[in-house]
Amino acid sequence: MPHQKSKQTIGLFGFGVVGEGLHHVLKHSHTTNATIKKICIIDPEKERSLPKSHFTLEPADILNDKEINLVVELINDADQAFEIVSGALKNGKSVVSGNKKMIAAHLPELIKLQEETGNSLLYDASACGSIPVIRNLEEYYDNDLLLSITGILNGSSNFVLSKIFNENKNYPESVKEAQELGFAEADPTLDMGGWDSLYKLVILALHGFGSIVNPDDVFVSGISNLQADDIRFAREKGYRLKLVAQATKINGKRFNLMVMPKMVTDDEYIYNVENEYNGVIIEGSFYEKQFMFGKGAGGHPTGSSVLSDITARMHGYKYEYKKRKYFNVPVHSNDVSVRVYLRFKNLLDFSHFEFENIEEKLSSRNYNYVIGTIKLSNLIHIRKLIQTLDVFLAFFEKPYANE
Repeated sequence: MPHQKSKQTIGLFGFGVVGEGLHHVLKHSHTTNATIKKICIIDPEKERSLPKSHFTLEPADILNDKEINLVVELINDADQAFEIVSGALKNGKSVVSGNKKMIAAHLPELIKLQEETGNSLLYDASACGSIPVIRNLEEYYDNDLLLSITGILNGSSNFVLSKIFNENKNYPESVKEAQELGFAEADPTLDMGGWDSLYKLVILALHGFGSIVNPDDVFVSGISNLQADDIRFAREKGYRLKLVAQATKINGKRFNLMVMPKMVTDDEYIYNVENEYNGVIIEGSFYEKQFMFGKGAGGHPTGSSVLSDITARMHGYKYEYKKRKYFNVPVHSNDVSVRVYLRFKNLLDFSHFEFENIEEKLSSRNYNYVIGTIKLSNLIHIRKLIQTLDVFLAFFEKPYANE
């Protein structure tokens, strides 16, 4: 049994799918010396599985409680989450958070706050559900041999693509099913648009390469515009479409991040990652490829990842951000080329894309596509415009240096 001093008295913010999942997992984990003292919620009228005495509407009831030594933040609102996390660290409490958007947007401040206060912030639960990828990048891959991180980082969009490719369902009905099962939010934009994967990729890049990248500097394109013609193209050519987050080291001194649907071949590890599962391939100079696989969505998988962070704090664990301290940190760059499939309806939409070369094209009354190479810097330049066009983009291989 852990020493009494290492007992975690938890103040929990949020009691949604993951918060309730954590409560359930904690109740059945007999080796964890941790109890939830108080839960802060927004809606007092919502029916809950615990008595009302467990809940409060006042954040101060947790943040100012001297007995609470660990704050677990599991809410949706990124701005509120930052206030809670920074307030807890300043008040002498360690924090576990699952809010990837908040973490990705505030990495410099959060690292500084940990240094100034000596308190720890853990967030393995923010990326890839049940897969302990952050701690592995931080501890096991703690050298500069890392070449790339490739992953399906969002279980909701992967569930939708599985339904489309395995059960011949269309995009709208697949999204609806994901929402009914609790894998997708009422507004699925974050998941299907690739933004959720982006925030996770920014966090993985910090622990993988030591670099802090502003999410606004990363090209993101999702699956919301996926149509029957795109699915037919992929099938005829022997591909499956997966929404992939890609971090690639370029010439040792630079690296690139991007999130885009990928035409995946059957010899790739992620080809058979289905439904709400995530899969991450870590590639290095000498160990080549290593593959991590696990559930990426749902209350219990993510709740178990939060529990792992709670247990780690019980043993005094904290991130050391080793890559930032001990290695030459590579610089993020969009000066790379990438081979893509672009489906478009009209030539005006197509005219915005400056292809370096085109190797294949098809034109018909309702369906046009090109396959060719384009600079990612060009795509970044028109990324907001792309979201308004009737086009679908997917890539084939890792981006590569232009020089």
